[in-house]
Amino acid sequence: MADRDALPLPLEVRARLAELELELSEGDITQKGYEKKRSKLLGAYLPHPPGLEASMAHERRPPMVPSASRYHRRRSSGTRDERYRSDVHTEAVQAALAKHKERKMAVPMPSKRRSLVVQTSMDAYTPPGLSPLSYLPTLTDTSSGSEEEGGQGEGTPTSSQGSISMEHWISRAIHQGSTTSSSSSSTQSGGSGAAGRLADVLAQTHVGKSGPIAHLSLKRKTMLGVAENGNSLRRSCEFGSDLLWPPPLESEENHSAPPDVTTYTSEHPVQVERPQVSTVPRTTPKYGNAELMETGDGVPVSSRVSAKIQQLVNTLKQPRRPPLREFFVDDFEELLEVQQPDPNQPRPEGSQMVAIRGEPLGVVTNWPPSLEAALQRWGTISPKAPCLTTMDTNGKPLYVLTYGKLWSRSIKVAYNILHKLGTKQEPMVRPGDRVALVFPNNDPAAFMVAFYGCLLAEVVPVPIEVPLTRKDAGSQQIGFLLGSCGVTVALTSDACHKGLPKGPTGEIPQFKGWPKLLWFVTESKHLSKPPRDWFPHIKDANNDTAYIEYKTCKDGSVLGVTVTRIALLTHCQALTQSCGYTEAEIIVNVLDFKKDVGLWHGILTSVMNMMHVISIPYSLMKVNPLSWIQKVCQYKAKVACVKSRDMHWALVAHRDQRDVNLSSLRMLVVADGSNPWSISSCDAFLNVFQSKGLRPEVICPCASSAEALTVAIRRPTDDSNQPPGRGVLSMQGLSYGVIRVDSEERLSVLTVQDVGTVMPGALMCVVKPEGVPQLCRTDEIGELCVCSIATGMSYYGLSGMTKNTFEVFPMTSSGAPISEYPFTRTGLLGFIGPGGLVFVSGKMDGLMVVSGRRHNADDIVATALAVEPMKFVYRGRIAVFSVTVLHDERIVVVAEQRPDSTEEDSFQWMSRVLQAIDSIHNVGVFCLALVPANTLPKTPLGGIHLSETKQLFLEGSLHPCNVLMCPHTCVTNLPKPRQKQPEIGPASVMVGNLVSGKRIAQASGRDLGQIEDNDQFLFLSEVLQWRAQTTPDHVLFTLLSSRGTVLSSLTCLQLHKRAEKIAAMLMERGHLQDGDHVALVYPPGIDLIAAFYGCLYAGCVPITVRPPHPQNIATTLPTVKMIVEVSRSACVMTSQVISKLLKSKEAIAAVDIRSWPPVLDTDDLPKKKPPQLYKPSNPDTLAYLDFSVSTTGMLAGVKMSHTATSAFCRSIKLQCELYPSREVAICLDPYCGLGFVLWCLCSVYSGHQSILIPPSELEVNPALWLLAVSQFRVRDTFCSYSVMELCTKGLGLQTESLKSRGLDLSRVRTCVVVAEERPRIALTQSFSKLFKDLGLHPRAVSTSFGCRVNLAICLQGTSGPDPTTVYVDMRALRHDRVRLVERGSPHSLPLMESGKILPGVRIIIANPETKGPLGDSHLGEIWVHCTHNGSGYFTVYGDEALQSDHFNSRLSFGDTQTVWARTGYLGFLRRTELTDASGERHDALYVVGALDEAMELRGMRYHPIDIETSVIRTHKSIMECAVFPWTNLLVVVVELEGSEQEALDLVPLVTNSVLEEHYLIVGVVVVVDIGVIPINSRGEKQRMHLRDGFLADQLDPIYVAYNM
Repeated sequence: MADRDALPLPLEVRARLAELELELSEGDITQKGYEKKRSKLLGAYLPHPPGLEASMAHERRPPMVPSASRYHRRRSSGTRDERYRSDVHTEAVQAALAKHKERKMAVPMPSKRRSLVVQTSMDAYTPPGLSPLSYLPTLTDTSSGSEEEGGQGEGTPTSSQGSISMEHWISRAIHQGSTTSSSSSSTQSGGSGAAGRLADVLAQTHVGKSGPIAHLSLKRKTMLGVAENGNSLRRSCEFGSDLLWPPPLESEENHSAPPDVTTYTSEHPVQVERPQVSTVPRTTPKYGNAELMETGDGVPVSSRVSAKIQQLVNTLKQPRRPPLREFFVDDFEELLEVQQPDPNQPRPEGSQMVAIRGEPLGVVTNWPPSLEAALQRWGTISPKAPCLTTMDTNGKPLYVLTYGKLWSRSIKVAYNILHKLGTKQEPMVRPGDRVALVFPNNDPAAFMVAFYGCLLAEVVPVPIEVPLTRKDAGSQQIGFLLGSCGVTVALTSDACHKGLPKGPTGEIPQFKGWPKLLWFVTESKHLSKPPRDWFPHIKDANNDTAYIEYKTCKDGSVLGVTVTRIALLTHCQALTQSCGYTEAEIIVNVLDFKKDVGLWHGILTSVMNMMHVISIPYSLMKVNPLSWIQKVCQYKAKVACVKSRDMHWALVAHRDQRDVNLSSLRMLVVADGSNPWSISSCDAFLNVFQSKGLRPEVICPCASSAEALTVAIRRPTDDSNQPPGRGVLSMQGLSYGVIRVDSEERLSVLTVQDVGTVMPGALMCVVKPEGVPQLCRTDEIGELCVCSIATGMSYYGLSGMTKNTFEVFPMTSSGAPISEYPFTRTGLLGFIGPGGLVFVSGKMDGLMVVSGRRHNADDIVATALAVEPMKFVYRGRIAVFSVTVLHDERIVVVAEQRPDSTEEDSFQWMSRVLQAIDSIHNVGVFCLALVPANTLPKTPLGGIHLSETKQLFLEGSLHPCNVLMCPHTCVTNLPKPRQKQPEIGPASVMVGNLVSGKRIAQASGRDLGQIEDNDQFLFLSEVLQWRAQTTPDHVLFTLLSSRGTVLSSLTCLQLHKRAEKIAAMLMERGHLQDGDHVALVYPPGIDLIAAFYGCLYAGCVPITVRPPHPQNIATTLPTVKMIVEVSRSACVMTSQVISKLLKSKEAIAAVDIRSWPPVLDTDDLPKKKPPQLYKPSNPDTLAYLDFSVSTTGMLAGVKMSHTATSAFCRSIKLQCELYPSREVAICLDPYCGLGFVLWCLCSVYSGHQSILIPPSELEVNPALWLLAVSQFRVRDTFCSYSVMELCTKGLGLQTESLKSRGLDLSRVRTCVVVAEERPRIALTQSFSKLFKDLGLHPRAVSTSFGCRVNLAICLQGTSGPDPTTVYVDMRALRHDRVRLVERGSPHSLPLMESGKILPGVRIIIANPETKGPLGDSHLGEIWVHCTHNGSGYFTVYGDEALQSDHFNSRLSFGDTQTVWARTGYLGFLRRTELTDASGERHDALYVVGALDEAMELRGMRYHPIDIETSVIRTHKSIMECAVFPWTNLLVVVVELEGSEQEALDLVPLVTNSVLEEHYLIVGVVVVVDIGVIPINSRGEKQRMHLRDGFLADQLDPIYVAYNM
């Protein structure tokens, strides 16, 4: 203030400055608008800094004015502002926070990607939507500073205009971390001199600084190379990221950075221990420069994710409020903890209350028999008397409506409504019909004429807000109300009609959800004169509806409250009596005249008493907040009707007013007296204006509701000795609905003032808010109910709701009704105090019941606002509401953040708000969100539109810029964690199973049967030689190109000859011995097959290895190298192209090339054949090694013997009925598992022709596989999930064109997805549906199941029943139980059978911990016994324990002789009603998930895929999701498709859905770009890689939220 006072400023300039500051603090003008107007005002008084004139010119452009009329300005302002200030409360909050400081809670701050931060911190210098440099000349520090003492409103800016030097601003900008790129790239100010120079200065300063900014990197960190090749690579089938990510090495990663703001630093990266089969020293692939993280304003900190998580874990270890009570849960029914009543909670002790009667309504003889009669009387006997004076925005009287004019115009309107709409025979409006009144807030005169015109015409007016755009907040609901009332005509004023949005042809468009309306302008000049003999029929007040007032409910729906003519008249009489209104009194009205107190006093009661109303429009209040006080002085008004915010505004602006005299006021009606926080405004106002003639007894708060009209009002007494009623109530008591008067020492108190006594002629009681309307006790809070003629009658058209609200019969505790007349519920909570004074403590609409305790939204807002400093959010823009999550209400607080607050500031403020609400209200806040300025939906008079805000929050389109979720603190009703039962002995298990009639879960495929001609050979190499002799020209393999043409094919003889040459080359050039290992590094194709058999002929052991990706050598080559080393290959065989690639510069950079074994390329083979072909001596020797990387990142090579290989081929041959006459199409990767066996081995064994389609070709031509299946008339085909997904996504819209190209899938008998996971039922079903039109039979699509120990356990054959689907209860599954439920029942999970069990395979379900056999209804590990099991891991150091456990396990009881292999997958067996070919009942195997991936949380077993499915469903922008546990926290990673601004919307949605569906609290939500979640070649998510990448800070996330 001081520096402004130092300037010689005239008074009017000071007044104008004060108004500007007010507007800014209320958010009514942007920062820029404020700067502009202020510099204009002060321009004449201030010296300009040199060099700024050039850009000043830019400033003086005419301001952009939105469309024509005045009320089009975005009508925004706080309706909640200063009413909430109470010094006592502020002190209480500060004390509570100080207490918290002592036991400091360390809340980890969320991490945000730089681009998100830049966007918010640049706003510090740029009001939204402006170029940052366009307003430099008016630089000023706009911190609307500390609250001044005495609580009188917002402080004022404390720095003098324009005196901040350029350097200061620049250095401030730089220190707050605005980046060069964002500053200089956004100089759109036309290159004006100063702006250009500033950009240079900024740029130089950045370059010159070696401070924090110099080494900030703005490069995108590429994710381990997977992202480098675009998105296609990530989903690719051929070159998926089969990467091994070893734990990060402790190397240069640990910078000694400035101390972490999160109070916890970790010096070393966290090592993740996993059983690694191969332990070879490796170099770490790095994601890029992941060493640096920045906080909100660009200060680098060592914020390793692991440190933050550790901090979160530590915080969560602190004891929470309600300790979970011990109680036992039946394993099946997970009970949610029910909140037990607190034994110490206060209970009401008073006697039952008695209904209170108001004074009798004294009928004065000259009271008119109806309101129209009153209008007729005054219009004829005092036509010149002023009825209403309207103001323009300068506060000058615009127009005076006299009673004569009101009368004559109303008649004219009435006549025109009835006779000039429609035709004589078919009038559009008849008496009793509803019409809408659409008038702007600055035109009360036109509204009044139209309203009384309707009363005279006996039609029912429905006053509503002016719709500004087609999609105003809440406008749609108003449309529904109009539709349900059958409104077809809308009356409006000329100006308003011109201002409504118009379509291209000039007609007013139909607003969303509105009925078709005829717009009728009520200005006199547009109306016809009624004939001499026409006169409205003036009746006495009766029970017909007079008008309908709209009311918005908590959920946003709009109801119409009907008020009858008799109620209208009685209400006016009751107000006249209680307020002591007399003829010709002057009343100043600031309220909305279309509804509520403004309508009742300013339009209706005023006419009954021939009073003169001075109407102050909202637009004038925004320009001049003192206007109403000035009018009271000017007109010597006796009465004023205001809201507490108008008193607060006047307080802020009154400072320089000398001549205020309020002694004429006998009554100041405070319309929102029912908000308990209005008391502070009343007190502060009296404090200041008592010296200006305001008497304390003049302030008259009233309580009102749409249903009950005026509920109570304080009478203006002449006796100033009687002090008004006060109650200081304990918040704790209130939350239990009990009144406990509290001394003001306690922290959490609510001070309430009385709102006077019951209305004349009315009866009031207080009933329990829920359930039967039973009378409360005297010390109990309940809902006020009123029995009176002067209340609303009904909700229009809603008889059920009407009954519950307008026809309530309160009862005593014995159940007897207290009156034969019905009461109306007011929607207000409160009690009746001593002397019949009515106290209101809140509204039913704002009530939130959290775990059985009641909290009022207004009280929570008040607490949030009392948290200092307030400079990060706008006072009037805080929304508090509750959402239901997990069977209880949860509190959500949403506030608008000022553009200049930094990340840390906001976060600090948020954590303090949480602590304050926790201390004062003893309730946790579930979610606290800050949104950018001016983004919350507003109501027409500028408040926050609560239900719309809640709707946006729930559907994930609020777009917050900061979110803090506290589910760990709030959710106390989770089921109790499951305790593991002590193990039961084997005998009792057997007996238990027998008693309950359960069978032991075991099943087997059919026998392998008698041996056919080719089955006599023990070795595949012999089978090939036999085929080359007997059917030399039979084609075994056909390879297709991406265009679908045959690239090459091999007959039996050709394959035999090539294999011989390769064997010769191995012996000559490679000098290999029997049993040496050879790595085959080939692309999918025929060379690979020839090389494989070449190895068998030479007696070597082949290992197929996926070649490195040419565009991505750095990340794919290390895996190749590792397999070559771990498998101890003596040489590498490959093609010429790949051989060159292995010696390229990129390869040398990626791995140490000198340590490769010899590389042979097979493109130029020797002409001769080997001396003799090798024949193994023992069928149990190694045939080949099968290497693959599991989803958990484990590299393992499995040994396959000759016996197992032949048995495997024979089993598949029998299951699929494969013969030489058959063709089979294979679209799989040929490197491991069943894919390799089908690609290389089966054709040679069974003699069928394999049509080979490399999956990578599908990226070029997605239809390739299906076209090949159709063209070759294939009956059996095999593919992977990645291929199926490519077809489903890539061909979804092309089925018609494919049909026209002759694609026909009707011959397909089996289409098998080869997988090592739970069948993806959604994908297989959508694939079946999509291609049904092309002839694909839905039963043809099935899946197989294999794993490391046995490459194929199940495979849907040709004969045998269709695959079955069952629905199991997900909750039982978490307890390892299987309970079948109906489809569509809650918590049901569909599971598809994984194909038929192969011939020669036996399966049993065993308990993974105890190794005992399990019954049918249990989930356990699948164990398999069969001749084609692998014979063990090929390990470097021979880790015997692991090997014997996986390949040679025995049951702990029962059949303890058989040797089983453990698959590592959980599943269950079900005996179905179907029969096999053999006539036996068919046993189906259902795979649930990998044991490695399953998460033990809260004592239960969760499968990641189930949680991921829930998460993906929550929001359309979530493309993919992966979850993993870290310590005991659940981490959810989601890929966001869409703008980064949506990232924070996902946090609450993800948290809610996982809570609701899985009873788990998400600890960390990570939002990343598409393609970050790594996927292997089989299309499986590699969650452990993702976890390691996350903990090593290598994901470059968009946002990381740490849930408290």
